[in-house]
Amino acid sequence: MSVLTHIERHLEGFQVAYSLTEIASGPKALSDVIELKPYHAARATVLKNEADEEVIAITCTDTLLDINKVDSALGSKHKALTGTKLENFMAKYGVDTIPALPAFNDIPTIVDQGLLEVDTVYLGTGVDSQYIKLAQPDFRQLLGDITINTIGTSISKLEVPVNPDQDRDDIEYSVSLFTERRIRQRLEETLEFPPLPITAERIIKLRVNPNADISDLTDIFELDASLSAQVVSWAASPYYSAPGSIKSIHDAIVRVLGFDMVMNLALGLSLGHTLKMPTQGPYGCLPYWQQSVYVATATEALVTCIPRENRPSFGTAYLAGLLNNFGSLVISEVFTNQFKAICDHIDANPSASAQAVERHIIGVDRNQIAAWLMGYWNMPDTIANALRHQCDPDYDGEDWQYALLLNAANKLLNAKGLLTGCSTAPLKPKVLERLNIDPQAAEEAIDNLLESHEELVVIAKQLSGS
Repeated sequence: MSVLTHIERHLEGFQVAYSLTEIASGPKALSDVIELKPYHAARATVLKNEADEEVIAITCTDTLLDINKVDSALGSKHKALTGTKLENFMAKYGVDTIPALPAFNDIPTIVDQGLLEVDTVYLGTGVDSQYIKLAQPDFRQLLGDITINTIGTSISKLEVPVNPDQDRDDIEYSVSLFTERRIRQRLEETLEFPPLPITAERIIKLRVNPNADISDLTDIFELDASLSAQVVSWAASPYYSAPGSIKSIHDAIVRVLGFDMVMNLALGLSLGHTLKMPTQGPYGCLPYWQQSVYVATATEALVTCIPRENRPSFGTAYLAGLLNNFGSLVISEVFTNQFKAICDHIDANPSASAQAVERHIIGVDRNQIAAWLMGYWNMPDTIANALRHQCDPDYDGEDWQYALLLNAANKLLNAKGLLTGCSTAPLKPKVLERLNIDPQAAEEAIDNLLESHEELVVIAKQLSGS
């Protein structure tokens, strides 16, 4: 088995005994190595400090890197390299992944204390699936005088499902601890959220009216010209390839989208524009709407893969998809000072979910907050349940199909590189099995969506005002 020449020389310079091992690509083999203690696989994250100097942080694969602890240990502020900058770094050294080797290429390194508490350590070489196996004494020798500190937190502890009955207490505690707002008699008064938009309120009433028709829906749009324009532009987008021009809500309903989709689309858009978030950056307005559009479209596509007798409602699934990331809007509104730190930690921890990062930083996650707000606004319980449990592949409570559809849509889209800041953890096969979706059909559905990537981006830009 070969190893990159400069890495081999690096190891030989320390005169340590090591062996190379191939860990099959995919989650199963690697997770086996991590879970079978005392063995641990290490991961490396490239950071840059305020002086624009590179630093490598090495932690256990199942650990969330705490940038604040790195800052304290090294006495300066750091951010993770992402996107093009990270790609340039890997191209510079000719590696597929960041080698988890202390002092790689003489780059200053900080190592998590947790890696010194296991008998055997696996270090990535920078070549996909290739690891160096070291006994703990040899690993310590490799460290030399490198900085060692506790810079990680267990991801598994952060991702343990939280009882929904605990959500309100968690939110109240986080608000009191991390914001300047004081808890009043009612949490709703403290957060000072706007009431449910009038348009959304009318649409919710229309959704439960069995006698509602097109005229009822168009009457609502007549009172909200901005929303009407957005829905019309969505229907007129190249994605739907509608013949002729779409000039009115009536055209959008009858000729392209259908009654249920227009109603749910309007509801999702109305709520999405209720709260504001930063306009720039990878976690700003445009990425938010891109994820909303992608997940809504993917969720709808996955519903078509379910046998007719088992299918949930298309409209409800689509609405849940459109609101899947709504909690991030709420966090940016309520936890303004912590929002940037959350984004930075998501960048530095691609193997962790955004929800785990949020729990680590503020003690509550976006799905808890979104579900609470849906209840406050008297939105359908189905939507609240879907948003609240979408990260739990084992959820089997009320409305489980919608929660699992969101889980599958997010994981499948992320595997194609279409989402920003999502955990790299793959979709668990049992999710599709429980939904009665053939894995190949699911892949084909996402591939078809991928072919319309540019058209969906156009829709997202229109919604974000870009």
